[in-house]
This record gives sequence, C-alpha cells and structure tokens, in this order.
Amino acid sequence: MPALVPLHRPGWPAPPGVQAVFSTREGGVGRAPHDSFNLGVACGDEPQAVAENRRRFVQAMGAQPVWLRQVHGCSVLHLVDGQPRDEPADAAWTATPGIACTVLVADCLPVLFATTDGRAVAAAHAGWRGLAAGVLPATVQALSQGAGVAPGDIQAWLGPCIGPQAFEVGPDVLQAFGRPTAPQSHDAFCWQPRADGSARWRADLPRLAQQSLQAAGVTRVVADGACTVGEPSRFFSYRRDGVTGRMAAAICRV
Repeated sequence: MPALVPLHRPGWPAPPGVQAVFSTREGGVGRAPHDSFNLGVACGDEPQAVAENRRRFVQAMGAQPVWLRQVHGCSVLHLVDGQPRDEPADAAWTATPGIACTVLVADCLPVLFATTDGRAVAAAHAGWRGLAAGVLPATVQALSQGAGVAPGDIQAWLGPCIGPQAFEVGPDVLQAFGRPTAPQSHDAFCWQPRADGSARWRADLPRLAQQSLQAAGVTRVVADGACTVGEPSRFFSYRRDGVTGRMAAAICRV
C-alpha cells in the first residue's frame, strides 16, 4: 500500500506484543466532505472509497479489525476471531493474536486497553452517553475477568476527542452524570453562561473518563490531549462539520 497513510501512535508504554493505532483523515481516497481516509460506512461516503480505505487500514495495521455496530451503550463483546459481529456493542476485548479491537469516532473518546503483561487488549467507544452508561467500567470488568487480572494490572490510553474548550453541553448531560445543574463549575464541567445569561457548560470527556477508570480500579492512564475539533486538517469532527468521516482506534496482540 502507499506509504502515505499516516497512523497516529499512542504515546504510552505499550506492553510487549501489543500494537495500537489511531487513524487520521489523511492518506485515503475519499472526496469531500469525507476526504480522505474515512473508515465509517454509515456517514454518507461512497462505499467503494470506504472499502479501499478499510483495505489500506488492514494492511497498515497488519491485523484484522472487527468493526462494531456502535450505539452509545455499554455492551462489551468478546472477540475470538475476525468475523463481523452484528449485535450492537460499543466495546470489545480479545486475547487472540491478530484480531484488532476497533472503534470508530469523530469527536467521541476512543479508549484503548491492554493488560500490563500484554495477554489481552480491548477498545471502547466513549461519548458522553456511553460514559454515563458505564461503558468504561464494563470494559474493565470484561477484560479483567476474561484475562484473569486485577483492574490495577490494566492500562488505558485516551485518544483524540472533542476537547473541553469545544464541547458545549446542556443540563441534560450534567443530569446524566448526576451533577447539579445550578450555574456553577464543578468536576469535569465548566460553567460559562452565554451573553443572554442562559445556561451553558463545557464538558471534559477525558477527565470524565479518567474519573470512571479510577473508580473501576485502573490507575495507569495516558491521555493524548489532541482536540478533534481544533485540528481540521488531521481529524474528522462531527461537532465541527456535521457531515464528515470517521476515524478508527484499534489495538491488537501481534
């Protein structure tokens, strides 16, 4: 394949035998507004372009990604082979080499997991709905039980997502996390009223994820820090563009 498909590599100390990647919007064949390395099949792109981009991703990854039917929930699949799965799920784990746990994002937070001994890996799609529903503790529990390790022996990487400076939310999001909706800043929510005085908060997805992981017993967490909204040349962003492509975060044992 062309050497022009740049894959973002997590800045964490990956265990031996574990490979993790995050795609950007560069290096594919798609046309605007999906230009050019869109990997999502349900966002209006040409099927032939998505198929070619996925072929390039598989070749660059050197493993078989299993694409999930994501629904902003907390179901976790156990992958034992590379066959497609039709049941809805927003996370997956595997101990099988050559199978890549893969999630698609375009502002939501991708979270990749690995046991510290490299015996098993997992990926989760964590938008605010998934975080509020408990997708991260559910993934930790499935990986911990499946691999026979304690949550403290799991490490996590938080990938690029919509940053707190760009993620404006309403009272419904605070309510979903059990936070008071009074006009004040607290926890992962910053109160910034509009000019007319109406309610507006900005939410910090990585911070919410870190809080959820810490509560689940995972303390080895590395956050990428990149904002998908703020880097249009590198990342797709649904909040910024509306009609756009999807990027993939994937992890596998090699």
